[in-house]
Amino acid sequence: MAEAVVLLDLWVSPFGQRCRIALAEKGVVYEYKEQDLSNKSPLLLQANPTHKKIPVLIHDGKPVCESLIIVQYIDEVWSDGAPLLPADPYACAQARFWGDFIDKKVLLCPPPI
Repeated sequence: MAEAVVLLDLWVSPFGQRCRIALAEKGVVYEYKEQDLSNKSPLLLQANPTHKKIPVLIHDGKPVCESLIIVQYIDEVWSDGAPLLPADPYACAQARFWGDFIDKKVLLCPPPI
C-alpha cells in the first residue's frame, strides 16, 4: 500500500517551495492542499496547532512542521535516492548555514523601499 503524503502549503510561500523541491528531488508522490491563510482550514489547525502556519507535511497521518525540518525528514524517510545534503560533515554544515542565512536574512527581511 502506498504511503499517504500530503503537503499543506500556499503556492507563493518560499518555505513551501523548499519542501516541494525536496519532494520532487526524491520523486515522492504527494497530494498538494492549497491553504487560505486568512481562513485557516481545520486540517492546518489540527496539524500545526502551535504555530498555525504552512508548510506542513503529513506523512501517514503524522504532521511534520517547519520547512527545514520537513526537508530533513524527507531526506531521511526517502533515503533510497541521492541525498539532499552532502555526506561530508563540513559541506553539510555549510549547506545548513546557507539555508539558515536565507531564512533569517533574505526571506524575513522587508524589501528595500
